[in-house]
Amino acid sequence: QVQLVESGGGLVQPGGSLRLSCAASEFTIISSAITWARQSPGKGLEWVSTIYSDGSPYYADSMKGRFTISRDDANTVYLQMNGLTPEDTATYYCAPGPYRASAPWGQGTQVTVSS
Repeated sequence: QVQLVESGGGLVQPGGSLRLSCAASEFTIISSAITWARQSPGKGLEWVSTIYSDGSPYYADSMKGRFTISRDDANTVYLQMNGLTPEDTATYYCAPGPYRASAPWGQGTQVTVSS
C-alpha cells in the first residue's frame, strides 16, 4: 500500500497558522486525489479536506474559509491552516484517494493550538 509522509505540525498560539505537507517518494501524488483527516484525543478520525487530480478542493464545513489545500509539481500536497483554535488540536494525516477510514494513512503530524 502506498503511504505518504506528513510534516509541518507543531505548537501554535490561537489565531496562528501552520502549513502541513504531504509527500510521496514512490508514488505520483499529482495524479491522485489526496485527502487530509485528523484525530483529536478521545475522538474518531475526522475528514478535513480532499483535493482531486484536477485541483478541485473540498473542505469539511468547519474548515471552510480557514484551511486551503493545494498541490505543486514537486509531488507534494499542502494544507494551509489559518485562524487556528484549540479545537484544531489533533494529529493530522494524509492518504491517497477520497476519504475513507480504511485509507493507508501516514504516521501523522501533531498540531497543538495553545496559548
